[in-house]
Amino acid sequence: QVQLVESGGGSVESGGSTRLSCTASGTTLGRYAVGWFRQAPGKEREPVSCISGTNSDTFYMPSVKGRATISRDRPNNMIYLRVDDLTPDDTAVYYCAADPRPSRLRPAPDFATWGQGTQVTVSS
Repeated sequence: QVQLVESGGGSVESGGSTRLSCTASGTTLGRYAVGWFRQAPGKEREPVSCISGTNSDTFYMPSVKGRATISRDRPNNMIYLRVDDLTPDDTAVYYCAADPRPSRLRPAPDFATWGQGTQVTVSS
């Protein structure tokens, strides 16, 4: 059974950066498309970024494009999301999700497996 665990969240001041990690047990993430999503208080969960499992192409939503970097560490079975120039609008629970269709590049709610999330709080 595939399980995902996020880590790296916390409290950050505006203008700062955060690096979130997603690790998996039960499978090798290299075979999966992996996406990051976030849910702010009182709002719907929204996609943030995705990395394909075929050629590690990446995708970013406009909300983070130019400020975020998603990357894959195959030897350690990890996916990272770094977000720079944080603002209070980035405050949310961040989730990683994996899908066994490795060519997927757009993060979508139907991704097969989800982590429990990690909180990022950005203070002004």
